[in-house]
Amino acid sequence: MDFRPPRPRLDLPALFLRANAVLMYAFLYAPIAVLIAFSFSGSRYSALWGGFSTRWYEKLFTNAEIRSALLTTLALAAASTLLSTLLGTLAALGLARLAHRLRRWFETFFYFPVILPDIVMAIALLMFFRTFLPDSLGLPAMIAGHVAFNLCYVAVIVSASLKGFNPALEEAALDLGASPWRAFLRVKLPLIWPGILGGALLAAALSLDEFVIAFFVSAPGTSTLPIHIYGLLKKGVTPEINALASLMLAVSILLACLSLLLQKRNS
Repeated sequence: MDFRPPRPRLDLPALFLRANAVLMYAFLYAPIAVLIAFSFSGSRYSALWGGFSTRWYEKLFTNAEIRSALLTTLALAAASTLLSTLLGTLAALGLARLAHRLRRWFETFFYFPVILPDIVMAIALLMFFRTFLPDSLGLPAMIAGHVAFNLCYVAVIVSASLKGFNPALEEAALDLGASPWRAFLRVKLPLIWPGILGGALLAAALSLDEFVIAFFVSAPGTSTLPIHIYGLLKKGVTPEINALASLMLAVSILLACLSLLLQKRNS
């Protein structure tokens, strides 16, 4: 008798799915890998390898226009993230107190900015500021536009954190003599804090990368990094653009990963 173990069967569906996953990730990330690789090229041509060099990264920090655009981008991201986090958290806390059917309707409206094309929101904001607040175009209008865009993301993430919160904990603190404000600060806020911070990090990442809204409501002297890159592209793609785009990509990926880790920790 033959006691040899049977040969494992070739699972063609599983093999096909694995190959499809590899091709999908290659399609998504191969262009990004090429961009990062050529940002370290010593050649002055963007698509020609000229040996490993960090000259283009060094050149970024000596460019006055890039420093100005960077400061504008950081100021815009900081202000819009702070306001989006505050307003989004308050909106999520208010929604949590509504009746289930009413809350479901209001939660639906928070998804509209996500579904709505950026160009539609940008045109609407431009018309609004041109009509009612023409002197606010520039950084104030850019901050307001980013807050309107990022607010829904923060509200959705904080709402997800509140769904895992046990209201009996806050009620117990109130029964033990704590004021509503003290019960919120000592009981509720620490438990939903990872969700709030995750929403803030996501809002910061989206604000750093956002181009369409900022481009429409910007003014002379308020160019962000994405707008500055767009201006440079009119002269052709250079290794300096590759380096700048790679740095922005690295910061965005870092913020997005931190946001996902905090959301996972809070789930």
